[in-house]
Amino acid sequence: MHVQRMQAPFDQDHDSHAETLAQGDEGALDVIQPQAIKQKPNIARQSIDEDAIKVIKRLTRHGYRAYLVGGSVRDLLLGRKPKDFDIATDAYPPDVRRIFRNCRLVGRRFRLAHILFSQGKIIEVATFRQDPLTMMRQPPGDTNGTSLGSQRHVDDQDTDLLIRNDNVFGEPHEDALRRDFTINGLFYDLDRDEVIDYVGGLGDLERFSVRTIGHPDVRIREDPVRMLRAIKFAARLDFGIDPELMDALVAQRRELHRASPPRVFEEILRLLRGGAAHRSIYLTWSTGLLAEVLPQLAAYLDDHCHCVNATWRYLQAIDRHHAERSRLVADAVLLLALLWAPLREFLDGEDSPAHAFEEWMGDVLSHLAIPKRLKERMRLIALSQPRLRNGRVGKLNQRDFYPEALQFLHLDCLSRGEALPAVLTDANRRRRSARSRRRSA
Repeated sequence: MHVQRMQAPFDQDHDSHAETLAQGDEGALDVIQPQAIKQKPNIARQSIDEDAIKVIKRLTRHGYRAYLVGGSVRDLLLGRKPKDFDIATDAYPPDVRRIFRNCRLVGRRFRLAHILFSQGKIIEVATFRQDPLTMMRQPPGDTNGTSLGSQRHVDDQDTDLLIRNDNVFGEPHEDALRRDFTINGLFYDLDRDEVIDYVGGLGDLERFSVRTIGHPDVRIREDPVRMLRAIKFAARLDFGIDPELMDALVAQRRELHRASPPRVFEEILRLLRGGAAHRSIYLTWSTGLLAEVLPQLAAYLDDHCHCVNATWRYLQAIDRHHAERSRLVADAVLLLALLWAPLREFLDGEDSPAHAFEEWMGDVLSHLAIPKRLKERMRLIALSQPRLRNGRVGKLNQRDFYPEALQFLHLDCLSRGEALPAVLTDANRRRRSARSRRRSA
């Protein structure tokens, strides 16, 4: 495969360039404008969302640079179907809104443009950004911000590196360097049919490795949620985690307490949703991260043989459901399946299961920001299970949580290797009949 190199202030091979970006001096990421590697990919145009192509073409017609970026480029190169198609451009958010009537601007910490299409589709457009602290470090006369780049020293563990504002605009190479992992730092130039790599992401895709751009301790302290994201990508893509990053996950795990609780909660849900729940939670547990967000579950796993533990069987059932069925598992069902084994152990023998549920979940809520509405949904699903198993449906089928209660019962049966009870087989038969009637109508 032909590789064309751009002119740059220095010349070195792909791997040594990536190593320089990852290590720097004394744990710093010292960046002059890096060398970009341009590579012709095997990406079929029909595998790219048509609306994303329209957005890129309109931006380029107005004189702006616009590239596919991040996860979509990674997935296209891996032969996977991207979930989203994000675009990076040198157009500022107000410029994007001026060009697209179907645009709305969102976010404060990270200002984005959302281009709205039919059926709820959103194409996300972000302006090229740079490290927000670079501008504060620029020496007099350095107006382009490229001499110091993203210089961060990690010897002082008390230094607060948490990013709270990320709206400092920059150039494509600066935007690539401020991203989290090398495999997410790739651009795809649609017009030239080229992948642009400033960070060594192509090499890490070939090595099946998740690695941070820059020193992992620094990047984690900038945004502790990156620890959960690293596990998510490693689990979903079946990649390994770079040894330095793995060490940082263990050493910096307490940094999760500094992250936004809603973001941590949302990332836990993403670990469960993506078809790799078992490996995701196993990695979270083995690195000690689970003990920071769900200490009750971590303690339960520590005390039981992980080879036969019910929690792992529930997670395998979630992954099996994801692979075999098109319907998504509801968030309340995912969380309840994750917590069910220790929760059920706590509820056994209690005179008032409802009261015991609230007591146990109170401890969970002190560490993980589960919304009240979702917690209540979990309670209703949990307390309905004995009745469903015994076939005493009564008026449960008139309650709005009933489909989710059946979904959890199905996962429970899968995890135990049990035959489906009559209430599930009847519901499946009715669902198939309804689909048949809709097709024949």
